Amino acid sequence: MSQDTLRLYGTAEREPESRMLVAGDLSVELQNGNLRGLRFRGHEVLRAISFLVRDKDWGTCSATISDLAVTERKNGFLLRYHARFTAPCGANLDCDISISGASHSVTFSADCVSDADFETARAGFVVLHPVVGVAGEPVEVRHGDGSVQNARWPDEIEPWQPFKDIAAITHRVAPGIVATTEFVGDVFEMEDQRNWTDGSYKTYVRPLALPWPYLVPKNEPFSQRISAQIRAEEGAASAVANSDPISVRLVPTNIRFPALGIGLRPECHQEELVSLQVLTTVGAEHLIAHFDPGAGHGLEALRGYAAIAARSGLKVTLELAVPCVRPLEEEMAEFAALVDRAGLALDTLFVSPSVDRQSTPPGSAWPECPDLADVYAAARAAFPGVRLGGGMMSYFTELNRKRVPSDLIDYVSHSTNPIVHAADDLSVMQTFEALRYVISTTRAIYGDKPYRIGPSTIAMRQNPYGSATKENPAGSRIPMADTDPRHNGQFGAAFVLAYAATVLPGALEVLTLSTLAGPFGLSAGDGEATARGELRPLTHVLTRLGAMSHQPMHAVETSRPDAVVGLASRERLLLANITSVAQTIVLPATPNKVAVIAAEGAELSPHQRITLPPYGCVEIVL
Repeated sequence: MSQDTLRLYGTAEREPESRMLVAGDLSVELQNGNLRGLRFRGHEVLRAISFLVRDKDWGTCSATISDLAVTERKNGFLLRYHARFTAPCGANLDCDISISGASHSVTFSADCVSDADFETARAGFVVLHPVVGVAGEPVEVRHGDGSVQNARWPDEIEPWQPFKDIAAITHRVAPGIVATTEFVGDVFEMEDQRNWTDGSYKTYVRPLALPWPYLVPKNEPFSQRISAQIRAEEGAASAVANSDPISVRLVPTNIRFPALGIGLRPECHQEELVSLQVLTTVGAEHLIAHFDPGAGHGLEALRGYAAIAARSGLKVTLELAVPCVRPLEEEMAEFAALVDRAGLALDTLFVSPSVDRQSTPPGSAWPECPDLADVYAAARAAFPGVRLGGGMMSYFTELNRKRVPSDLIDYVSHSTNPIVHAADDLSVMQTFEALRYVISTTRAIYGDKPYRIGPSTIAMRQNPYGSATKENPAGSRIPMADTDPRHNGQFGAAFVLAYAATVLPGALEVLTLSTLAGPFGLSAGDGEATARGELRPLTHVLTRLGAMSHQPMHAVETSRPDAVVGLASRERLLLANITSVAQTIVLPATPNKVAVIAAEGAELSPHQRITLPPYGCVEIVL
C-alpha cells in the first residue's frame, strides 16, 4: 500500500489510468472506454462523451471492455472495442464501439444488442458541455424537425430541461473557434447539471418524460452516434499555457465569514460524547441535530442531543423530517412534547416534509404532500419563539424545483453533494465551478434571506434519487456512496477549504461541512493514514475557518481557479491546491509567515513565491 496515496486520498486504490489521444490541434483523454476533456488548441470543447447504461434504479452498469484496438497517426486516430453491460437480473447488453478522431473532429458510435430483455433507466450517450466560459453565452440548438433555436446557455441554474429534442448544438469555444455537436440515433435533451454541482450541462439520450425503467428487447439492435465538428478562423489563438506561476489577488468585501455548524447523528451518539472537545477545537457554534421519525429516531435521540448541547454550550438546530401522515398540528405538537421531555433547548428548528427528500424528476408526478405554508404554520404554533428554517434537507436541485415560501421562514437551507453523477477526483473538484452558481442562483431566488448550507460532505448522507445510498465497504470512488475515503485524507481538507471559499459570496449565516463523529466526522477511525482518534486533515482546515467566523473577509482571486482557491481575513490568507500536482503561487506581497495546515503545522519559508503540494493547504499571515 502506498502511504502517500493513503494520506492524500484515504485509500490505496488508484484511479483508472487514462490515455491521451492527439490529432493535430485536437486532443482528448480515453478513460474506461469513454472520452473526457476534448480540447482544441488547448481550449475545452466538451467535458465528456460517454456511453452509459443505467440499471432500473439508476445505478451504473459497469462495462467489461475487450478487444481494444487503437491506431494512431499524426493527424488522426481510430479505436474499436467491445463493451458488455450486465444488468442486475443477468441480461447482457453487448455494444461494438468505434471512436475516430481527426484534426477538427471526433466521432463516437455504438451498435448494441441485448441477449435478453434488458431493463434500464437509460442506455446510450451522454455529452457534457463545460460551464466556465459558456454559461450565459449564445448557443444554437437544432431540433429533430430541422428547426433552429437561437438561445443562451442558462446563467442562473435552470431547474428543468433548458433544451429538448436536440439534434445538434453549436457553441463558441473561444474567440474564432466554434464547435457543433450532433446527436444521432434517438431523442436527446439537456439538463443543467449545476443543480447537482456538476460542472457541466448534460445532454442525454431518451427524454425523462418517457416511462422509465424501460426494456431494451432481446435481439433488437440499436445504434447511436455522437460527432463533434470544430471550425477555427484563421489566426484563432491557442489557450494560454498553464505553466506560469499562479497569481493571487485579495479583494475586500462587506461579507463576514459564517458561523460553523457541526452535524449530529443518533447512531453516532456514544462516539460524539467522547469527541466534545473537538467542537471547541474547531470553533463550532451550532449543532445541526438530524431527527427522522421515519428512521426510528425518538426520545432517546433527543436526549442524546440535549446531553451534547448541555456539555458543549452550543446552539442547537433540530433538523426535522416531518412525516406528514397525520394532521400537522398533532404531529408537531407531539414533536414539541418530545423535545420538552428530552430537555433539549432549541435555537432553531429546520423542517422539511419527509417526502421532499426524494427527487421528483421532470415528467414525474409530485408525491402527495401538505402545503408548505401549513407545515410552517404548524411548526410555528408548536415551537413558539424558535427561529424557523425551511428549504430542503436534501440538495439544491430539490430546492430549485420546489421553491419554498421564504416569507414564512426565518432562513433558507439546503445541502449539496459532489458525487451524485461522478465520483472521480477531477469531477469532485470541478464541482466548485458549479457551486458558485448554486450560491448566486439561491440569492437570486431568495434575496437577502438568511441562508445556511449543510451538512455537505463528499459522501452522500441521503439519496434523493434512489431507495438508498450505495454501500462502499471497499472504500472506492463511487457515486452516491454512503462513505467516501477522501473525506479522511488531504483531499478532504482541500475540498473543505475550497468549499468555504466558493460559498463566501453567499454571505451565509451558518456553514456545516462535517458531522462530529463517524464517517462524516472529524476524528480518524481504523485503517486511516491518521492514527485512530486523532484529528483528520479536514479538521485542521475547519479550525482555521472557525477562527475566521464573523470576521470581515476578502475574496481571493487566482489566475487558475481550477487549480488554487482561497479566502482571507484581514490578517490571514488560506489557500488550497485542488489538483493532484504541485502548484507554484506568487503572493501579492512577502508574507510574515507561511504554515502548512496540518497536525504538525510545519512552517515554510515566508517568500512571495511558494509551492503547494497536491491537495495541500496553507495558512499565510499577511
